[in-house]
Order: sequence, then structure tokens, then C-alpha cells
Amino acid sequence: MSVAAVRPVDEQLWPALETLFGRGGASNGCWCMYWLLGAEYHKRDRILNKDALRAAAVDGPAPGLLALDEDGRALGWCRVSLRAELGWLNRRLPKVDDLPVWSVPCFYVGSRFRGQGVMTALIAGALAHAARLGAPALEAYPIDTAVPGSTHNLFPGTVATFAAAGFLEVARPAKDRPIMRRTL
Repeated sequence: MSVAAVRPVDEQLWPALETLFGRGGASNGCWCMYWLLGAEYHKRDRILNKDALRAAAVDGPAPGLLALDEDGRALGWCRVSLRAELGWLNRRLPKVDDLPVWSVPCFYVGSRFRGQGVMTALIAGALAHAARLGAPALEAYPIDTAVPGSTHNLFPGTVATFAAAGFLEVARPAKDRPIMRRTL
């Protein structure tokens, strides 16, 4: 298995994303709504989360990217958008400055495809996508797994993966949670 393409999710790719996320909606029915809604995503019917993500994919701009294999099967997903659009993220993590950065706050890689470079391909795709859309920088909020007691919930990625992609730490609002950024 290898990543053949990373593409923005739209109406045409929605079925591939839906298959990747499965009936449960990826992370416990989140449908990638956490950084928009916070815990509210979990308190409402999962279909509302799914419908919200589908509407964003259909109406555009694309809410994120899919990593696809040569047969068009989705291997992984990442949200990538203007940070200002992510309400819960803006309430939870401080802005570093007033630069209108884009964010890549979360990933979902199918369990059979983990450890095979899918997240790395998604990060590269997110950098290219954000640059094409005029973003001055791309920001991430990974887990520093070198910190004792850090969470094992790695949906935001790891510091090591982002550092390998050229991201630098610009702030550290929590012991195991830096804000990392790459200028575009």
C-alpha cells in the first residue's frame, strides 16, 4: 500500500471519506467536528456531525484532505482550514500572534494503514494545499510523546512527525502539547 494522491474532499470524494470513517464516524462519532464544537460534538446525534462535514465537503471550500491509494481508496484524512474557522480550537489554544494561519488540527488514518507514511503524506498535502490558498503559515497542535504521561490519543499527530516535516515549536501552552508552525 502506498499513497498515490492527496486530494481535497469534495462531493465526488465524499463516499471515500464516508467509507474510511465507517458507520461510527471515525473517532466515536466525531466526523471531525471536535475542533469546531468541542465536547458538544459528542452530546449531539452523530448524524448531525456527519451532515455538517458532508455539507462542508459539498459546499466548499474543502474541509480537509484525503490520502488515496492507486485504486482511489481512502487511507487517511486530515482537517485543514483557516484557524479562525475552528471555534473550539480558538477557545482552547492561545493564538501565537495575529498572523491568519491555517491549521491542521487532526488526522484519521485507517487502522490497516497506520505506520505506513499516510500521515506524512497528509502533512505534505496540507502544506501544499494551504500554500495554494495563500496561507502565510500552517499550524499544528501535536502531542509530545517524549513527555512522561503524555496522552496516547494521537489524533493531532506527534511532535516528531511534524518536526520531520519542517515545523518548529512556536509556543507550548501545555507540557505535552506544543503549537508548531511552518512558514509557507
